[in-house]
Amino acid sequence: MTIKALIFDFDGLLMDTETTLLESWRWEWLRHGLELDPAGFFADHGGDANEPRYAALAAAVGPAYDRGSSHALRMAYRAELNAALEPAPGIVDWLDRAAELGLRLAVSSSSPHSHVGAMLDQAGLRTRFEVLATGEEVAAHKPDPAVYLLSLDRLGLQAQDAVAFEDTAHGVTAAHAAGLRCVAVPNPHADHARFTAADLLLPTATDLSLDEVLAALDRRADLPR
Repeated sequence: MTIKALIFDFDGLLMDTETTLLESWRWEWLRHGLELDPAGFFADHGGDANEPRYAALAAAVGPAYDRGSSHALRMAYRAELNAALEPAPGIVDWLDRAAELGLRLAVSSSSPHSHVGAMLDQAGLRTRFEVLATGEEVAAHKPDPAVYLLSLDRLGLQAQDAVAFEDTAHGVTAAHAAGLRCVAVPNPHADHARFTAADLLLPTATDLSLDEVLAALDRRADLPR
């Protein structure tokens, strides 16, 4: 298996924006004197899942709930949390080694470009990636493969030439639907038991070097999924 490119999800993988999302909602519920039940908080699909979250909060608060104010305050608080984020442990080492190996890099995210690009700029990672494919550019979000197919098209590569890296089970499904092998590094809120389909499952990006990741995938190349 000759790999020419690595394609990364963004939220929860390159940076832990999943935790800041959850914490912003906990903060907003507490602002109303309420406690958020985190069960079922994270959706099984990519893209914006906030409408039902706002609906649940509105139902809990009652007629006094102001959706516009709630959104503005929550987003401002999340921006404060995001401003302190750095790349997830081990990610920069992987990117450094990818550059040494001459591997091309892409991001395939269901989130909008305004979010992904800004966070990559903040972390000093934006110039590392040749391709950035985001949710507003495709008709359907993960587990649909569209955003991965868009990255492959922009790279001018076939699926067998690249490997995907994901932090969610529905992201692994999307990668496989695009024909990609997929390394899973679950985010802190994901159930590791749901990643049985991943070609390689790692607790964190520090567990194996990139060379070891690629070698492990190579050993599995002829095995059925």
